[in-house]
Amino acid sequence: MTNSILKQDNIVVGAQAKSKQEAIEEAGTLLADRGYVTSEYVAKMHEREELTSTFMGNMLAIPHGTEEAKGEVKESGISILLYNDPIDWDGNDVRIVIGIAGKGNEHLDILSKIAIACSEEENVQKLLESKSSDEVLSFFSEVNE
Repeated sequence: MTNSILKQDNIVVGAQAKSKQEAIEEAGTLLADRGYVTSEYVAKMHEREELTSTFMGNMLAIPHGTEEAKGEVKESGISILLYNDPIDWDGNDVRIVIGIAGKGNEHLDILSKIAIACSEEENVQKLLESKSSDEVLSFFSEVNE
C-alpha cells in the first residue's frame, strides 16, 4: 500500500471505542481529519453499516461509505485502529477496524490487499501484537510485498 494511502498518523494502537458505532466514528473521523474525506462521509459509513455488516471475520471489520458517498472522498486513504478489548460487532468480536475511503475504484485494490493480509489467523495475531503505529505500518509493508 502506498504511503499516501496509509500513513503512520492514520494508525491508532490502543484505540478507545467501546461500541461498533463509536469505532465507525473513530475510523471515519480519522479519515476526515487527515483530509481523505468530508465529514459527511462518516455519516455514510454509518448508513453503509445499517445496510450490511462490514465484519469480515478474524476479528476484522472494514467500515466504509455507501455508493452515494463516493462524492465525499477527496483522495484514497485508510485508517487502522487496533483495540485491546474486543468490540461487539453484531455478535462478533472485533479488535481491528480499518476505515476505507477509495477514489474511483481504488478501494477495491485496497480491500484486496487487506483481505490477503488478514486472511491468515497468524497474520491477524501478529498485527494485534503491534505496540506502535510504526509496527503496524511495517506489518502491511511486509505482507503486501
